Amino acid sequence: MAGIVPPATTAVPADVSHTAHTKHDEKTDYMNLPCPIPYEELHREALMSLKPETFEGLRFDFSKGLNQKFSLSHSVIMGPTEIPSQSAETIKIPTAHYEFGANFIDPNLMLIGRVLTDGRLNARVKGDLTDNLTVKANAQLTNEPHMSHGMFNFDYKGKDFRSQFQMGNGALFGANYIQSVTPHLSLGGEVFWAGQHRKSGIGYAARYETDKMVATGQVANTGIVALSYVQKVSDKVSLATDFMYNYLSRDVTASVGYDYILRQCRLRGKIDSNGCTTSYLEERLNMGLNFILSAEIDHMKKDYKFGFGLTVG
Repeated sequence: MAGIVPPATTAVPADVSHTAHTKHDEKTDYMNLPCPIPYEELHREALMSLKPETFEGLRFDFSKGLNQKFSLSHSVIMGPTEIPSQSAETIKIPTAHYEFGANFIDPNLMLIGRVLTDGRLNARVKGDLTDNLTVKANAQLTNEPHMSHGMFNFDYKGKDFRSQFQMGNGALFGANYIQSVTPHLSLGGEVFWAGQHRKSGIGYAARYETDKMVATGQVANTGIVALSYVQKVSDKVSLATDFMYNYLSRDVTASVGYDYILRQCRLRGKIDSNGCTTSYLEERLNMGLNFILSAEIDHMKKDYKFGFGLTVG
């Protein structure tokens, strides 16, 4: 009887076989690649963790919306300011500033202006000429001679690429282009010419991004080599590291940092190879009320910066 009964066989479900066959035959559609991020924002995930906007002293920001598009802002900053010195020690003098701002935000137009009591005027304009073409302008006017500057940017967003053309005072011209070559990899390059200083440059960049990590690399003939890596541990925790090297001056800097988002606060910080440690805390006390703590310790320069602030509105 054992010879008559056929051996048992394991049947493969039809849906499992079809799924495996589909994954095996799935190919990348290179005619339908995603649009990359702007060239100037290649390292934005790493900068969020490694370059928080630290400050020293007291800072108070208040903003009031007059309607859905127009709002006013008031800022008070009190703290020491570093002055240039030939000695190794950092020299600071106490200062205080008041800043008044006006904002107009529309889906196709954004106008932002800031004026400070020390005589500085900052203005930003962003307008969408078409669905793909955007013009941006930044300007800063100061009382100091030869310190005012302005910049115009023309950004074009394609289906799977972005390009930008820049013009600035001092005969500054620049252009960059970034292209998606796979669903996760994008490559780009840039050129610039500074007529006032008679300098030109060319650079290349690469960015690889998935749901869990972002890796970027950038190199230019000005001597800069910049590498960064961000690991998304979870939706609330990110770890970042970067490496900066100037092969002309032989300067090297490496840093590691973190970005931790809790229910009521956000904590960011980093430490670099020069012995500089930074921490930045944003605590939400109530709806429209945030408390900020900032700290930076530079052991090599023996410089310590601590600040706290409130943001209302």
